[in-house]
Amino acid sequence: MRIHDLAKHLNISIGTVSRALNGKPDVNPETRKRVLAAARELGYAPNQSGRSLRKGTTGTVAFVAETSPQTPGESAAFFMTLYQGIQSVTDAAGLDLIVLMCPANQDPEAFMRRAVARGVADGFMLSATRRRDRRISFLREEGIPFVTLGRSLTVRDGAWVDIDFHAIAAEAVTRLAALGRRRIALSVSPGEANFVSVSIQGYRTALRRLGLPFDRSLILTVSPDTAGGFVTGRSLAAMDEPPDGLILGNDLMAEGLFRALQEAGLQPGREIAVVGQRRISQNAYLNPTLASFDMSVGDMGQGLAIRLLRQIPAYAAAVADLAASPSLCPIRFVEGASIGLSCQL
Repeated sequence: MRIHDLAKHLNISIGTVSRALNGKPDVNPETRKRVLAAARELGYAPNQSGRSLRKGTTGTVAFVAETSPQTPGESAAFFMTLYQGIQSVTDAAGLDLIVLMCPANQDPEAFMRRAVARGVADGFMLSATRRRDRRISFLREEGIPFVTLGRSLTVRDGAWVDIDFHAIAAEAVTRLAALGRRRIALSVSPGEANFVSVSIQGYRTALRRLGLPFDRSLILTVSPDTAGGFVTGRSLAAMDEPPDGLILGNDLMAEGLFRALQEAGLQPGREIAVVGQRRISQNAYLNPTLASFDMSVGDMGQGLAIRLLRQIPAYAAAVADLAASPSLCPIRFVEGASIGLSCQL
């Protein structure tokens, strides 16, 4: 079928059909829905057929990642380990894994709509989930199998795998408080990622349980990289009453943070105790060593793949006997000198 035939069937212009298939924002949502439904029904898609997407016969599943100017090497290392976990399942099932990179300057929902319209995969794994995520709403409405790396308020009963950010923040507060730290700050990434909200909830829950005051000025929104860490260190040093504890939103910040604090005459682990979020190899030679958390990223990848393939009838049998890892990935605290000694000694 050609796009001309699809347009004739719907009695709308070829241009409108093309824009709808490509997720252009100037198309009425109801029109877009009609076009995508007709494309699947009649078997039209630029590459694979819409019927193949619906029946699950492309032999491919896709991981949708979002890029940004701040995407660092350690983030790439995280995803490579995740992909290895995914592939350990998809390879055994005889499937291919493709990675679709959504650029930071593109609308994620429009990108998702184009991928579905082109029929590139039988199911999708989504990263960078937001509290309200239109990609999830779209896939659910279209009946497309999907699983998310991270939770969302958009769909509470969907399949997902996530790092336990709530537990990380809560345990970090608890360990800092046990050492006598009372004014504890939390750094978070900018944007609408759901894990930021979850981290803040864990942080506030622990403060409340321990009877420590919540000070909104101690939640610092900064870029999750070395430069963001340096900015954070300078901001803390300039405060009239600096915190005596800090939980990093990303361990990539540690190098810049330590440098800024030390330039200001503040020693990490002494004046300000610091706890990271997810241990990375880049910080192996930091002085002092960074206290942080560890987890099995490969197991998370396996869990994503198993949960996705269970939704696709053509592949469900291939994972029927596999046990998926918990939806919330277990964490393990790793000691480091950055947490310091008790300030009550």
